[in-house]
Order: sequence, then C-alpha cells, then structure tokens
Amino acid sequence: MNTTRPAIVTDFSLVDGLSQTKTPLRRTISAMADMYADREAARRLAEEDVLVYEFFDAGVPESPGEVAYGTSIVYPGKVGDEYFMTKGHFHSVLDTAEIYYCLRGRGIMMMENPEGDVQWEELTPGTAVYVPGRYAHRSINTSPDEQLITFFAFPGHAGHDYGTIESKGFRKIVVERDGAPAVLDNPRWAQ
Repeated sequence: MNTTRPAIVTDFSLVDGLSQTKTPLRRTISAMADMYADREAARRLAEEDVLVYEFFDAGVPESPGEVAYGTSIVYPGKVGDEYFMTKGHFHSVLDTAEIYYCLRGRGIMMMENPEGDVQWEELTPGTAVYVPGRYAHRSINTSPDEQLITFFAFPGHAGHDYGTIESKGFRKIVVERDGAPAVLDNPRWAQ
C-alpha cells in the first residue's frame, strides 16, 4: 500500500482573494436572478450579466480525512435593495461544519437549519465564523464599495447541496435600510 501523497500548495492574495494558479468558479447575476426577492431588478441586471461572486477551490480530494479550502470573493452591489450574496448551500453530508475567516470587507454570514433556526453573524476583517453542521450558509456583502473576501475550510467529503436553496431560498434576506443592513423575512421563501 502506497501511503505517499503529494502536498497541495495554493496561492491566494490577501488583498483581493484571487489566485494566480487556480481557475475560479464565477457566478453572475444571470445564474442567480431567481434567488433575489426583487426578481424584476435581478432580470434587469442579468442583461449586463454582472459578476456577483467567485471562489477558488484548492482541489483537495473529496474524501473523509481531507480538508477542502479556498477563498470566496463577493463583489459589492445590490439587486433592488438586497445585497449581493453567494447562492448558499447545505452540505450533502448534512452534519458537517465549515469555517469562514474574513480577510477583507464586511458582510453577514446567513445560516439556517432544516428545522427553521436562523442565525446571522457579522463578517469583518480578522473574524472567523464557525458554521455548525446542519446549517445552510451564504455570505452577503454589505459594503457599498469593497469586496467581501473570506477564506473557508470544511471536511473534504462534505459535498454541496445547492438544490435545496435554489428551490426554497433562505427564510431571511439582507437589505439596505436607511444606509445600513437590515435582516427581513424573505417574501419569496417557499415552505
């Protein structure tokens, strides 16, 4: 049995979260238009196909005992009054957790479990948010002009379940009210 395994080295900029050697996965507004409460505003932005976020995955094997990691960059912007966000996901192995460390910008980590518990925590440079197992999560950029850049890590075998969020959404949304972020009930949340 060969137990030799190569180390993985990944470059990420602490300034912009980008990698010079990895190819990012990019999500534009056209791929996310139905995830926003104001779908008409999202469809208008989709004509320009604005980049909402991108992330870099280190390419670690998706197996038990491994740790997947990378960076996520959510760009500043809004759809109507709702801030740009990641799609959000549960893990396919529901009981697995994830950690996000904020490198730059400010935002909110929205979390929700299948039983309906909703939590949110502020992301600011130098803070880490531990997302417990069983919680769907999404990063939301609340800055008007700066990228929200986070470093993330989770068990390699956890997988991603985007479909549940695509079909149901999150129970809460984050919008701008009087120049500040506000958490409101999602008028489009499907039970």
